[in-house]
Amino acid sequence: MSQIQPRFSIITVSFNNAKSIVETIESVLSQDYTDFEYLIIDGGSTDETLEILQEYDGKLSWISEPDNGIYDAMNKGWKMAKGEFVAYINADDFYNHTHVLSKMDKALSQNQEASAGYGDLAYVDADNTEKIIRYWKTGNYNLSSFLFGWMPPHPTFFLKKEAFEKFGGFKDTILKSAADYELILRMLCKHKLKTVYCKSLLVRMRVGGISNRNIENRMRGNREDRLAWELNQLKPFWFTLWLKPLRKLVQFVQRPSD
Repeated sequence: MSQIQPRFSIITVSFNNAKSIVETIESVLSQDYTDFEYLIIDGGSTDETLEILQEYDGKLSWISEPDNGIYDAMNKGWKMAKGEFVAYINADDFYNHTHVLSKMDKALSQNQEASAGYGDLAYVDADNTEKIIRYWKTGNYNLSSFLFGWMPPHPTFFLKKEAFEKFGGFKDTILKSAADYELILRMLCKHKLKTVYCKSLLVRMRVGGISNRNIENRMRGNREDRLAWELNQLKPFWFTLWLKPLRKLVQFVQRPSD
């Protein structure tokens, strides 16, 4: 891994993820692209997570301390990051193959004006991760995409560190489950940063994420989605926030193309 501004900073936020974090870590460290640093921001785990992290000393950097939730920890992460681009991979998720970073580097290198990049994501069975439940095929972005319920999956989203520094991080004190949506909306739709689609299944996510856990959380997520537009002085169509969850229905029949 490069010691002088790596190309990528990969960040994992963890809290009591001993059952899954090894797979996450190994999926990052096994990448065939080596110009990256790997940071783990742990919230003070009380299971075996810290013992696992100690086994990887020298291969990654980590801290463990109390935080105010997942987005507070994510803010700590990008502030610590030294890379040109910052990306997050959840402690329950893992990269789909060993070429994720090399594919993203190629996509960004071919689009020098891009300040961000993203790819596809698969929701998989928590126990059988070969079983795809939903396939999130993102496609190309244009300035009207958000108005039609589009967004890229946050675990596949790579953003320049300088964009965080210029436009701020996650609004962790205001939003609880939609801070990632608000961040991407702000960067791409409000500030109109250029982005590039890396056409590949980059991440596998185990079902049961924070915003999809139950109907109550989903309703709160929809309210926060609306607030995300208001915070950025942006006006959606009347149907925008209805289309966002409806687009997920298609994901149950889509399948990877690579």
